[in-house]
Amino acid sequence: MRNRIATAALAASLLGVAACGGGDTDSSDGPVSLRMTIWSANEAHLALFDEIADAYLADHPDVAEISFDPLPFENYTTTLTTQIAGGNPPDLAWIFESSAPDFVTSGALAPLDDVVTDADDLVDSATALWRDGDTLYAYPFSTSPFGVFVNRDLISEAGRPDPAAQLAAGEWTWANAIDTAVAVNSATDRAGLVIRDFDYQGWDNLSTLWTGWGAEAWSDDGRECGFTDPAMVDAMTFLHEAIFTADALPGPGTSADFFAGEAALTVTQISRASLLEDDGFDWDLLPLPAGPAGEYAVIGQAGVAALQRGPHPEVAADFLGFLTNPENSAKLAQFFPPPRQSLLTADTLAQTNPLLTPQQLQQVVIDGIADGVVKPSHTDSAEINQAVRSALDPMWQADADVAGVLAGVCTAIEPLLAG
Repeated sequence: MRNRIATAALAASLLGVAACGGGDTDSSDGPVSLRMTIWSANEAHLALFDEIADAYLADHPDVAEISFDPLPFENYTTTLTTQIAGGNPPDLAWIFESSAPDFVTSGALAPLDDVVTDADDLVDSATALWRDGDTLYAYPFSTSPFGVFVNRDLISEAGRPDPAAQLAAGEWTWANAIDTAVAVNSATDRAGLVIRDFDYQGWDNLSTLWTGWGAEAWSDDGRECGFTDPAMVDAMTFLHEAIFTADALPGPGTSADFFAGEAALTVTQISRASLLEDDGFDWDLLPLPAGPAGEYAVIGQAGVAALQRGPHPEVAADFLGFLTNPENSAKLAQFFPPPRQSLLTADTLAQTNPLLTPQQLQQVVIDGIADGVVKPSHTDSAEINQAVRSALDPMWQADADVAGVLAGVCTAIEPLLAG
């Protein structure tokens, strides 16, 4: 019920913005204040945002303040759309890739083509999700491929080959990664592999695995369910067996934090590397393992947009242009891989990512952005997300009928996909 309300709030608030047209509040008699909603409360992130904002304020006396408003990750979109529907929209907002189609096609966002500097430098594949026709409505400030962080100490203790050597030999596959996870779990008191942020709820993070089988949640046009396709059944059967037969992944209700040394492998994005500064173990970062369909990459994206009916849409769009210019994009790259081709070199990224080697950055980030597919997204994302999550719940039992559960997913979402 809560997700249906969230979906209704999103639709109502965004349609209301479209119906009302553009904002008209930039004609303030005095300096304005801007508010930008984000989902990170990371102190290093906030310090960098404040640094960029201070540089903007120094040259813009018409802006008195720029504040960054962290909202909880778990209900970020619900809170944002509630603010919009309640007449308290922010000036700027981060947007998940999963809800990008709802926002981008709604008329809620200000067009950005006139404010983004050196737009020709943006990688086309990185901006595709954030365009309606030829118009860019959000800037994909974070275009971050998923990789696998490796605890080399635990893997050595378990007597398994170094995954980097397997990668070099063309043997870094999901089958071998699961074998390594099983060996570590058996030989130590630590977990094998963790798909971070999945926790048996964040189902879209499983695209980091099933894409290796050539599976998709739905067709490219978003109208046909892909959960019953043979490739998806094979991928989810592989995952189910890895969890409940091989004990390669922590089961439901249990957790393990790779960055605290509690797991051998974790699938996540490079922004997590900052958690490794005081790790105390030898680690590595590799691309996702190859699946039966071959090598592949999956990208998580976040866009930043100016709200058309925010208090100060023109000023907000101008600040967004400053925030995302080449100089500031280079600064943001230490946490958020940029969509700018000029910055996507190993040497450039290494300057702001000192914990990662040029080889790691090339293999995971640069090659991943060039070849990767974005995590699943769709209109009516909140309702579809809840429907998939609920329909997958029976999967997380040892005796689950994998194919039957996946058929239930399609039954649940097909009416939503059809619109």
